[in-house]
Amino acid sequence: MSEISAQLVKKLREMTDAGMMDCKKALVEVQGDLQKAVEYLREKGLSKAAKKADRVASEGVISVKVANDFSNAVMLEINSETDFVAKNEGFVALVKKSTEIVEQHKIADVEALNQVSVEGASFDEYLKGQIAKIGENIVVRRLANVSAKGKGVVNGYVHSNGRVGVIISIAYHNDKNASALAEFARNLCMHAAAMKPQYLSYHQIDAEFIAKEKVALIAELEKENEELARLGKPLHKIPSYVSRNELTPEVLKKAEEDLRAELKAQGKPENIWDKILPGQLERFVADNTLIDQRMTLLGQFYVMDDKKTIAQVLEAKSKELDDTLEITEYVRFELGEGIEKQVSDFAQEVMAQIQ
Repeated sequence: MSEISAQLVKKLREMTDAGMMDCKKALVEVQGDLQKAVEYLREKGLSKAAKKADRVASEGVISVKVANDFSNAVMLEINSETDFVAKNEGFVALVKKSTEIVEQHKIADVEALNQVSVEGASFDEYLKGQIAKIGENIVVRRLANVSAKGKGVVNGYVHSNGRVGVIISIAYHNDKNASALAEFARNLCMHAAAMKPQYLSYHQIDAEFIAKEKVALIAELEKENEELARLGKPLHKIPSYVSRNELTPEVLKKAEEDLRAELKAQGKPENIWDKILPGQLERFVADNTLIDQRMTLLGQFYVMDDKKTIAQVLEAKSKELDDTLEITEYVRFELGEGIEKQVSDFAQEVMAQIQ
């Protein structure tokens, strides 16, 4: 193939944070395929992940509205062309009205929203009228409408910059716990806004994805160990497993047998093993669920109690309230995620406008 261009190398570097020469080598190895080059670098431990935030072109706002009785919450992502339009009074009013319409009409998706009657016209026509007034293209990109089913509470949170929003629903059995759980759900929403879990639990991650991420994660840890060794610092332990999906009953049984053998070899009295083993097994699980800790809400360590995962916090809260609690729904929106940035220089922009 033709020589790898400097622009392509630059783009790969912006996506991965890898070194310039590593990027060029990766592109040569995969014949210039950008996505394959990203995977190549990850497998070599040279890139933690594609930096999606750097490729986001969309501006606008995330809007969240929670019902007073915590029975329902709605969230919308409304995109604009520029960031300053978010301060425009017309845009702010449009966001508020759109959010209220979604809540009042129990709308589940953007297609249904476009068909709703607003001021004698469809929402789609109403939006076009607002675009003409505001003078900038505006799109309701996506929305979520979450209701408590049976006994449950729903709460939401939108970060102060309006770029991240979260909704979480928690089911319970004892009615007296509803008010306490509303605040608890909001705290979990704040955690998710900051820590960016992509999934609720490991059950939602398929085996093929885990296998792929495992290769990248181990390569990343091994690469970091090279630097830690150079600095004389403790090395990362390279895990045998990376998700609860891999920790089958057989794996956990073998881990317990190994720990018992280790306690015996250390000369620990057998009558205290049962007091030691639970903590060691918990440590084994923590060491071998790194993907869950990075990518799942229940697998992450809670920012307000970093000794416990969200799953453990939920279990502790259940005992505290004498109830059985379950997170039944989790939705997180980050403004513009997944939208590719269009790169152009000033001269190109001018030429595009005068053509």
